[in-house]
Amino acid sequence: MLEALYWDNGKLYLLDQLLLPHEKLYIECNTYKDVARAIIGMNVRGAPAIGVSAAYGIVLGSYEYDDSDIVNFVEHMENVANYLRITRPTAVNLFWAIERMMRVLKNTNTGSIEFLRHNLLEEAHLLAKEDVEINRNIGKWGQQLLNDGDVVLTHCNAGALATAGYGTALGILRAAHEEGKRLSVYAGETRPYLQGARLTAWELMESGIDVTLITDSMAGHFLRSGRIKAVIVGADRVAANGDVANKIGTYGLAVLSKENNVPFYVASPLSTLDFTLETGDEIVIEERDENEVTYIAGKRIAPLGVKVANPAFDVTPNKYVTAIVTELGIIRKPYHQNLKKIIQL
Repeated sequence: MLEALYWDNGKLYLLDQLLLPHEKLYIECNTYKDVARAIIGMNVRGAPAIGVSAAYGIVLGSYEYDDSDIVNFVEHMENVANYLRITRPTAVNLFWAIERMMRVLKNTNTGSIEFLRHNLLEEAHLLAKEDVEINRNIGKWGQQLLNDGDVVLTHCNAGALATAGYGTALGILRAAHEEGKRLSVYAGETRPYLQGARLTAWELMESGIDVTLITDSMAGHFLRSGRIKAVIVGADRVAANGDVANKIGTYGLAVLSKENNVPFYVASPLSTLDFTLETGDEIVIEERDENEVTYIAGKRIAPLGVKVANPAFDVTPNKYVTAIVTELGIIRKPYHQNLKKIIQL
């Protein structure tokens, strides 16, 4: 399995996910602005991967300061953090990772900028390592929800490519497969970026997990058929009440799942929980460029001049969520109480 990102010799390398599955190319990031461009451009995507990339972007920003004044260095780093914060508004892991890095900067009592840089790099490495461990734990808990022979539907890509490794929603499928459970997976194509078609289908094939690609509009048909035993998706932000922001199209799947009595599971690291927001209505939904909808693979498919709406995410109300799988366990309703309980463990 290819790594979504790695650090080598003072540079961050990001797998260009816009080229997959046909071409495997890493983008070399030498500056924090290189990282920001890759996040905005969707070359790197997935909430955990964005967070880890931003952490390394902070490190690169620290290398770009060439003076010895600590006060000015801290001011420079605040500017770097602010630049990275505005890259994408919905995925909370971006902000969580940046704040964690900035705490390291502010809590290090030293007059040496070099030592600060060292601490920042160590923290970014730790964040990446922890993400893989967290995903494996999500997989360990989540695979208990699946039985041998189950057919599962997933949406977008919440796999190793969306994280520092292993994956969240796909991590659950991967863990079940490793336990010897024979699964079949339906992967929605996930317009407009086709993460399901290009990334999820490829990841599952690479892992030896049976996968069938369907268009997004086919989901209702297969859910009604009785074949699908569970829907598992990732998350970009989870409000205090358990409302879930995830890739556009998730809400529709959740409603269809409830209508057809299919459990709807959300795989979410605790870093994706946002207790500053009481409900999902407060989550900022990113609106992206119209060309993502009007073009496929560089070819225009829509008439010139047509109006386009392109929200990147939607919010699924907690009443449609059967359970939220975290690294510390499986959370069920009432989410407002039980999410707070698990965060205190």
